[in-house]
Amino acid sequence: MASCLRPEWRGLSDVSEASNEQEVTQVRGRVGILLLALVAFGVSAYGQSQSGTTPNQATSQSTEQKHGRSAGGDMGSGSGDIGKGAGKGAGNLAKGTGKGAGDLATLHPVGAAGAVGKGAASAGKDVGVGTAKGTGKIVKGTGRLLKKPF
Repeated sequence: MASCLRPEWRGLSDVSEASNEQEVTQVRGRVGILLLALVAFGVSAYGQSQSGTTPNQATSQSTEQKHGRSAGGDMGSGSGDIGKGAGKGAGNLAKGTGKGAGDLATLHPVGAAGAVGKGAASAGKDVGVGTAKGTGKIVKGTGRLLKKPF
């Protein structure tokens, strides 16, 4: 019974004999650097979260009227609308084409033509709406940008 409790029997050896001092020193150094970086990050985050405003400044800021979107924001939003319209249009076109291919494979040519036509029409509508909305926002942003004095 005593032989099964010995570490040599289970294939284990003493850990202090297996590792050398250089590895222990490297690991301790890395852990120390990691802890130091973590503390520095925490202190900097705490310093940024401190607000320097007094209650009077906070109330006067909330009573002011909020500004609308900037000229660059309008142009960026317009580009996003164009992208959304193109994405929806491509999705509808793919959906109609896929349904049309399925109908054609099952020998339903009339249904196939209708599905492809419906997908193309829906794609055209989505691309047109997205492009119109996006172009309008881009023109609005450009007008605001040109209105500002240099």
